[in-house]
Order: sequence, then structure tokens, then C-alpha cells
Amino acid sequence: MMPLPWSFIGCIAMALAVMSGAFGAHALKAQLSPEMLSIWETSARYHVYHSAALFAVDLAQLLSPAGAPRSPWLQVAGWLFVAGLILFCGSLYVLALTEKRWLGAITPLGGLAWIVGWLCLAYALWSSRG
Repeated sequence: MMPLPWSFIGCIAMALAVMSGAFGAHALKAQLSPEMLSIWETSARYHVYHSAALFAVDLAQLLSPAGAPRSPWLQVAGWLFVAGLILFCGSLYVLALTEKRWLGAITPLGGLAWIVGWLCLAYALWSSRG
């Protein structure tokens, strides 16, 4: 099975992050309270960071020793980064727009997905040292 193109997914996620940041800075600035705008900006910032993390997954695959099998931990890391984008950023974007505070309970699940994703990426890099 061909591995998922994490850089391609990262490009789409980064484009969405830039659009979200611009939307917050321009269209929402006058619409949201300062607190909700700050939440939107936090989401957009972490959206950029973890869109870039998807490029790190592909970079780690490229840096694998020649002939070495691809680590399944890289795929796990990629999926966890995507899950974090959906759970963390998605919940904060919707929270900022709706002020439904219960959505804040979902946000830490996205953060946890990112933490575990970074640990999976670290393990894949460590274990591929040969």
C-alpha cells in the first residue's frame, strides 16, 4: 500500500490555516468579542504549526535509510496530527463562532493527539537510526 502523501495533506491544511487566519483578522475582527477573537487566533496559530508537522512526517520518510522499511509510526503520527487539527482547531473555531463553551471539552483531546503524534514521530526517527 502506498503511504499517504502527508506533504499534500499539509499543503491543504496550511492553505486552510492561512485562510482561517485572514478570515479572523479581517472578517471576524468586528464580529467577535476580544475573547472569542483570541480563541480564533490561537486556533489559527496552532493550525499552522501542526499543518507544518505533516511535512515533518514526509521528511522523516525521506530521511529513512535506503532500503529500510517505512516505520508504521510515521503513519500513526500523520493521522494523529490530522486528528489534532480537527479536534483542537475545529473545536476552537466553532467555539469562537458560537460561544458554546462545552466545545472547550473537546479541545484537549486534539492537544493530546498532537502530543502523542510528536512522540510517535520521535520514536520513528529514533528507531530508524540503524
